[in-house]
Formats: sequence, structure tokens, C-alpha cells
Amino acid sequence: MARPEQVLLLEPQHELKFRGPFSDVVTANLKLANPTDRNVCFKVKTTAPRRYCVRPNSGIIDAGTSINVSVMLQPFDYDPNEKSKHKFMVQSLLAPPDMTDMEGVWKEAKPEELMDSKLRCVFEMPAENEKTHDMDNKMASSLLKSESSTLPSKLMSSSTLDDGEVKKIMEECKRLQMEAQRLREENKQIREDDGLRMRKSNMMSQHASMGMKREEGLSARSVALIVLFFVLGVIVGKLVL
Repeated sequence: MARPEQVLLLEPQHELKFRGPFSDVVTANLKLANPTDRNVCFKVKTTAPRRYCVRPNSGIIDAGTSINVSVMLQPFDYDPNEKSKHKFMVQSLLAPPDMTDMEGVWKEAKPEELMDSKLRCVFEMPAENEKTHDMDNKMASSLLKSESSTLPSKLMSSSTLDDGEVKKIMEECKRLQMEAQRLREENKQIREDDGLRMRKSNMMSQHASMGMKREEGLSARSVALIVLFFVLGVIVGKLVL
């Protein structure tokens, strides 16, 4: 005997799409709607239970209401050459009016009372140009944020400033530029003065060295003359005697 047609309305109906990158948990939402006038029990099953976390994976949908099921794909190393073979099945069962034990109802259900719908899983990776576009958008956004954070608060509200306030701000900017130029000139002059002092110090060191050498030369001559006069004195003394 053929199974009855699924009473629940699924959205999406045939595919669960997961968009990468898959280095983190990726979630796809599945909406289950019950258009009937009876409560419906449901279960969500998958061929790869270790790869997905489903919340809620079972329950009761009241008549005329709907429920959102979150299907969370766990992180994994994506291979574009590997086709996904994962599938999901939504199984449903009309709940008895006097139901008190849902698990007991599932166990006692006859095959012809069960309804099911199957969905396949599709993995999608963003194209390279989309990745580049997203990165450009993020960089531009961060650049705008950094620039806006460095602007003075007055400039941030320039749309509300009158001409007088704008003029004051421009004069302040001009004054700061002149002050910066003055500081640069002073720094240049200090460097030149330091260089001049260094040259003078080197010249004084050279003169002192030359003076010391000159004094050493004079001292040597004096000693030589004294020795010479001493020798001459000794010779003359001997001749006189």
C-alpha cells in the first residue's frame, strides 16, 4: 500500500543549501508548516548524523501553525570535486487526539500512516570575484571607520556648522600648519648649531694636540742644549786645568 502524501509544507521543498566557507558552522533553515486541522508529529533524519546538528529534530506542530528547524553543518575540509551525497528526510504522522506519549505513537504507527519528504544537501562556495568584492567592501568599510574616528568632532558635524564656525576651523588649521613649519625651522637651526659646535670642538682638539706636540718638541731641545752645555763645560774645565 502506497504511503499517504506529505501533509506538511516544506520550505525549501527539495534542497538544503549550505554556503561556504566551511571553516565554521554553516546553518540552513527549514520551515515546516501544518495547514491541516490536526496536530502533526514530525522527525528530521539525515544520512550523515555526525556532520549535522538539527534543532529541533522532532516534535509536534499544532494545527495551522509552523516551526523553523535549524540544520547546522559542522566545519569540515571542503573539496569542490566531491559531490555531496548527504540527504535529509522529514517524516510526519498525524497525532492521535488523545496522544500522551509521542515516542509510543511512533513505535505503534503503521507504515501506511507515515509520510515523508526527502531533501538533498547542496554545498556552495563563493566565487573568487565575490570573495574579492567582499574583501574590498570590508577594507573600505574599515578605512572609512578609521578615518571618521580620527576626524575632529567639529568636522564630523560639518553639515550643521555655519560659515563662521567653518572659518574658525580653517583658521585653526592654518595656525597649526604655521606652527609646524616654525618647529621644523627651529629643529633645522638646532641641527646646524650642533654641527657648528662639533666643528669648533674638533678644531680646538686639533690645536691642543698641536700645542702639546710643540711643547714636547721644545722640551726635547732644551734637554739637548743643557746636555750640550754640560759637556762643553766639562771639556773647557779640563783644558783650563
